[in-house]
Amino acid sequence: MNNRQNSTNINWYPGHMAKTKRLIRETIDLVDVVVHVIDARIPKSSFIPDINDFTVNKKKIILMSKYDLCDKELTGKWKKYYENLGYEVILSDINNSKVKTELINKVNVLMKPINEKRKGKGLLPKRARVMIVGVSNVGKSTLINKLVNKKVTVVGNKPGVTKSLSTIKINDKIDLIDTPGVLWPKFQDMETALNLASMTIIKEEVLPLDAVAIHILGKLNDLYKNKLQQFFGLDSFDKELIIEEYIKISKFLKIPLDNGEANYDKINLMIINFIKNETIKGITFDTL
Repeated sequence: MNNRQNSTNINWYPGHMAKTKRLIRETIDLVDVVVHVIDARIPKSSFIPDINDFTVNKKKIILMSKYDLCDKELTGKWKKYYENLGYEVILSDINNSKVKTELINKVNVLMKPINEKRKGKGLLPKRARVMIVGVSNVGKSTLINKLVNKKVTVVGNKPGVTKSLSTIKINDKIDLIDTPGVLWPKFQDMETALNLASMTIIKEEVLPLDAVAIHILGKLNDLYKNKLQQFFGLDSFDKELIIEEYIKISKFLKIPLDNGEANYDKINLMIINFIKNETIKGITFDTL
């Protein structure tokens, strides 16, 4: 197996991501509220680390998407963590229609002090300009489609579908500014990179599949042994015994052995697809 888990020098920064950061910097003065969409299963790893560098002094909402797929107890701790940092936090499975009402209400509350000042000066209420940001494939496009009650953006299960910055009218009080997914140029922390890859936020070819699959098994072993047993037939997982472990998985998943050896590539893809296809639920890989 080609396991390069110890390497941290991973670069993945397509040109449209550099363009996105430039567009955000150029547009941010027009923005009132920033909605940062993160994956509820990896609330730290999917948080853009330098987002506050170019959204300083803006009112901020964190929307934890895919809440129906996460470990609600652990993600709940992350919700409190971000609230303690001063963020408004929304938990949503995105497909729930309530997200529209909840987000609009949060924006209106944040805009209230601004519009009260305007009212005191005899001015009409200000239309809120809301910028939506987030790493690729966290559900931003699905969220926007829900907010406008129709399909206005391309939605896919591949990272980096949205390619340009656009403005969409939500109602008479709010305009949304969508941005393509943004990732930072280098992952100094391999844990973060592997967590992102486990949730199909990093493109599959960026990291070796065996490293991602082993990471998933390791996380299930550390945090969710019941799911390790349920989906892969393992009571525990030891990457030092990878040959034996993959043979056990093969037998459990009824994947034929080749001269007594496991089909590593097929098993790696199946492990990754168990999460990609949302078969394994109730997991959060970032811990506090």
